[in-house]
Amino acid sequence: MSIFSVVEEAPPIEVFHLVKVFNEDDNPSKVNLTIGAYRTDEGKPYYIPVVKKAESVVLESTFNHEYLPILGLESFTKAASQLLLGNIAKRQEEGTIFGVQSISGSGALRVGAEFLVKHLKCTTFYYSIPTWENHHLIFKTSGFQTAKTYRYWNEETRSLDFDGFCEDLSNAPKNSVIILHGCAHNPTGLDPTEDQWKKIAEIIKEHNLIPFFDNAYQGFASGDLEKDAWSVRYFLNQGFEFLCSQSFAKNYGLYNERAGNLTFVLNSVENVKAVKSQVTMIVRGMYSNPPNHGARTVSTILNNDEFKNEWMNTLKLMTDRIKAMRKALRKNLEKLGTIGTWNHITDQTGMFSYTGLSASHVEYLRNKYHIYMLRSGRINICGLNTNNINYVAEAITDTLLNVSK
Repeated sequence: MSIFSVVEEAPPIEVFHLVKVFNEDDNPSKVNLTIGAYRTDEGKPYYIPVVKKAESVVLESTFNHEYLPILGLESFTKAASQLLLGNIAKRQEEGTIFGVQSISGSGALRVGAEFLVKHLKCTTFYYSIPTWENHHLIFKTSGFQTAKTYRYWNEETRSLDFDGFCEDLSNAPKNSVIILHGCAHNPTGLDPTEDQWKKIAEIIKEHNLIPFFDNAYQGFASGDLEKDAWSVRYFLNQGFEFLCSQSFAKNYGLYNERAGNLTFVLNSVENVKAVKSQVTMIVRGMYSNPPNHGARTVSTILNNDEFKNEWMNTLKLMTDRIKAMRKALRKNLEKLGTIGTWNHITDQTGMFSYTGLSASHVEYLRNKYHIYMLRSGRINICGLNTNNINYVAEAITDTLLNVSK
């Protein structure tokens, strides 16, 4: 009898399982709308030109592969936190705002969540319904005892359920951690307005809740880095203490380099040394030391005006393509007289769209048309292009005619 015989098989992770099945599909018309990665209009991965330039600089200037500091490459963490929060040099100098290099956004969430459990004694976290599916796993694995949800998506109107959102936050117990998507909400593509963010902040402050922003898509919602950072900066200006994870997978195309940052915002200099020391211990006991290449690449771009400007211009081109695909999909669906209303496709922002398609619809699309998407009906808009947009629209039209919810 093997000692491993007691291990039960876990269910496959949907998005990666679908990618595998898609890759094995030999149908020439197949379309991949699953995994969150940018694609060109030719359906190819995009190696951002300025990232390639920066990597050349990094390789030429790397003389060894010695360990980084446990909390990461300071030129990277400082620049990343500034990208997020703006003009914070004074706060960074005094230490009340500091970054921790992480294993992309997932790693930032994991380190931050464990810190909140161990040192702030948090037990309850809230996430939106729906949310990125890894939020629940990360926070539960970090030691949180109770997972709760707040309403977000209104299925009937295909819009933000703001009243439900506010009601659920208002009922959250003190010291609960609230996971907030800074922009380009995954999976719905719906973000609160500035006035709605103000109301959210008011409720969080009134009920002594702890905001934890997940900021994986800065620049990928509107194409404007400043606009996409508005929500987080508002909380900063309102005097909140909070955590924010950042990922550079999407906006730099560094998916497998795992370049991320966890920003801590504190209100007292007196607490900085203790907080940093305990975060250091968490990192030491988890992965010990962060990787070099992705962080140095991002740092090289953010600390070079010419490179940074080129990157910002590229982001604009990428988001413009996403917006064009949103408009084209809606236009095609409406032209075909597809059942339902489709304004939500263009009302949403960022990489993803919550289409409103059911699991039965998704299965039909995969089996008949070889169009792959998550069971929730979430699609990656980047998987659409001028060659497949008509095909996808016609397939959705047929599906809604022939498959009930």
